[in-house]
Order: sequence, then C-alpha cells, then structure tokens
Amino acid sequence: MESLFPSKLAVKPSFISPTVLQPHRFTASSSAVAAFRVFSASTSTVVAVPPALERPAVTFEPQDLGKNGGRGRGRGGKEIQKAELKENWLNAISCPFPHEKPSPEWVIGVDPDVSGALALLKPDQSAQVFDSPHLKVMVGNRVRRRLDAKSIVQLLQSFEVPVGTTAYVEQSIPFPQDGKQGWWSGGFGYGLWIGILVTLGFSVVPVPSLSWKNKFKLAGSRSNKDDSREVASRLFPSMSSQLKRKKDHGRAEALLIAAYGKDLKISNDTVCV
Repeated sequence: MESLFPSKLAVKPSFISPTVLQPHRFTASSSAVAAFRVFSASTSTVVAVPPALERPAVTFEPQDLGKNGGRGRGRGGKEIQKAELKENWLNAISCPFPHEKPSPEWVIGVDPDVSGALALLKPDQSAQVFDSPHLKVMVGNRVRRRLDAKSIVQLLQSFEVPVGTTAYVEQSIPFPQDGKQGWWSGGFGYGLWIGILVTLGFSVVPVPSLSWKNKFKLAGSRSNKDDSREVASRLFPSMSSQLKRKKDHGRAEALLIAAYGKDLKISNDTVCV
C-alpha cells in the first residue's frame, strides 16, 4: 500500500518580482485583503499606505503668548497660575467627603520625620502629643528606623476627632547636607502622613518650616532644637514635662506647627467673616 504522504516535500523557492511586493493572502478572495504595493518608476518610488495606518492631520490652536513676545505670561499671569496650582493641590489633599464640614475647634500638627511627632489641640484648649510610631528595618546592611504606617492609622483612629479636621503637616524640603538617605526618609514620611490623613477623612495643609519658625522667631542659624522645646514649653505649660529631653524636639515642633495652624485658621475665618 502506497503511503498517502510523500516521503519528501519539494520546496520550490518563490520568486518575488523586484517591482511588486506580493501580499500575504488571508482568504481566497483577493478583494478582501489590504496590501502594500510598491511601484517602481523611472525617477521615484511611490508607496500606497493602507487607510488604517494613515496619520490624522495635526492642527495647532493659536495661543496667547502674552507680552514679552511669548517668553512668559507676565508677572500677573504667573501669580494667577501659581495661585491656581496651589489651590488645586490643597483641594487634592483635603477631606474627600464633601458633605462633611471642617471642624475649627480641633487642630492637628505633624512633624513628619521619623523622629517627629503628632500634636492634637482640643476644643477645651488642652493639648496632647505623641511620638511618631516607627520600627526598625534592614536597609542594605544597616538597621534603620522607618515610620510604622499601621500604628499611625491606629493612633489617628483612637482620637475622637470629627471627619474634616484640618491637619497641618510640615512640608518636607531636602537639604544638601542630609544625603540620599535623608532625602528619601524625609519624602517617604511626608507622603505617608498625607496619604494616611486624607484617607481617614482629614484635610491636610502643608506648612513650610520657615513659615512656622518665623512666627515663633526660631528661624536662622542661631536657633536650635532646644529653642523649639523652650518656646513650646512656654506656650503649652501643661506639656513642659514631656519636653525636657533633647530628643523631645519632635514633640515641641509638632505642638508649634499645630499652634501655627490654629492661628492661621482663626485668621482665615476672620477674613472670611
């Protein structure tokens, strides 16, 4: 019985015309197949592009280049744009529940560093301060401290603070002398605190360190961490026992940031009225 399959398959090389590129046929009908055909001419080559690959025409809308020949919007325009960007940022980190109104009686201040703290100012004018929860982790071959996100959530949930309460968080600004680890740690803590606070329903207001330090006359090279503890002890006498050690400067700064935020809130409310 002869085999139904040939023992050898004869492969015949196909000839491709130098002037015509034959398309791959998906069906028996050639009318349903899109093909590229390159036609050679005496002086030039014309390529037919399928409709699916045609690029749409790009149109440019005229823009207002302003004064200075398009080099900028001018000082007034830049200030307006800067204010809009700031407003958009504050809206993005504000209380995510629009039906909740902020509570002006409660204020939170946060020093977001790993050695920082959280301060809570209550409606009865009393204050509380808590060290930032942290834990030790291995980073490369060294043991370093990192903020404990889970413990921070549990700490905030333990407060009887209304949703929408404003939390003032010191803005993280890296300094060249801090090094890469300092830059990373500062940015990590700053972002972690903002994310947790917004998720739990707080409204966050970033506070540049120079702003609150200027208010309490702590800016400049002559001021140090001990000065922060001294000012916080005078402002909050009931908390002085928790500010005696040098390493309590994080508590002092959190209290001062909260006090700065409370005054800022009162000033804004007065202007609105």
